Amino acid sequence: MGNVPTTVKHCLSHEQLARDYPWLKRWLVEEKSLGAHEYPEFVKIVEVGPRDGLQNEKEIVPTEVKVQLIDRLSDTGLSVIEATSFVSSKWVPQMADHTEVLQGIRKSPNVRYPVLTPNMHGFQNAVSLAAGATEVAVFGSASETFSRKNINCSIDESMLRFEEVLNAAKDQQIPVRGYVSCALGCPHEGPIDPSKVTEVAKRLYEMGCYEVSLGDTVGVGTPGSMAAMLRSVTREVPCRALAVHCHDTYGQALANILTALQMGVCVVDSAVAGLGGCPYAQGSSGNVSTEDVLYMLHGMGIQTGVDLSKMIAVGDFICHSLNRKTNSRVAQARGSQL
Repeated sequence: MGNVPTTVKHCLSHEQLARDYPWLKRWLVEEKSLGAHEYPEFVKIVEVGPRDGLQNEKEIVPTEVKVQLIDRLSDTGLSVIEATSFVSSKWVPQMADHTEVLQGIRKSPNVRYPVLTPNMHGFQNAVSLAAGATEVAVFGSASETFSRKNINCSIDESMLRFEEVLNAAKDQQIPVRGYVSCALGCPHEGPIDPSKVTEVAKRLYEMGCYEVSLGDTVGVGTPGSMAAMLRSVTREVPCRALAVHCHDTYGQALANILTALQMGVCVVDSAVAGLGGCPYAQGSSGNVSTEDVLYMLHGMGIQTGVDLSKMIAVGDFICHSLNRKTNSRVAQARGSQL
């Protein structure tokens, strides 16, 4: 090839190899894509067991058990524990003791204890001197039907309620987290278009929610639908302000979380022992278990600040109190018993 530079010779030889072996180019591309994923060094776990985990229990859980659960969770290294919900006891009787729970827990200075507040009435009760909540959350839906059945109003009407809450919270310097339910599917409408999720998430973020949790309420999502939804949402809301909230109905929760991590999300909602289910979503199983999420993340070298062994012990406690078996595969594998 005479005086042709070495770099050009290399390119020519590479092109010749690609012509002679068509599979080689495809293999190189696949290898590059497999090694391209970068995971966060730290993932924040938002423990939702005391609220989302217990709200669907048929038998009323004693207040003292809820308080003990939260206190034990506070000792695991968690930084956020969703404590309760200030909703109407008519609709969610399991959360009727919300004020007593907040009064009874031993608040750790290193842990935040947000509570769910669907409207101004709930917000005012939550931040009252009696309850003393210092962080709240609002929950909307990407499904019009689910919104009407869950919080008795349309999506647009819910946004007006949330705007009122967020304005009041801003005046009192109280941070607000947002939830978008049915982000990957609805029990009434079926698959949800990612653009609908994006619209609701964007509105919550622009209103002032510091973080928006995208919930697979009925657990029907797959890594494919999770990726498609996140591609859409992240065009309007930065990854740093997003979390994922996965139910494990179809056994896809960990795979969906992994997909979210690959796309830059670094906040994961989960529930100790896989507690949960949505009272307005028939067939929805529990949240992904915190123990299983921790096992996966720690195995990937990702830090969480949470002690897995202590979390398994907390799972044992609440399962014994509820007289049920844990939904955590990790706890089962380690011999967790009632």
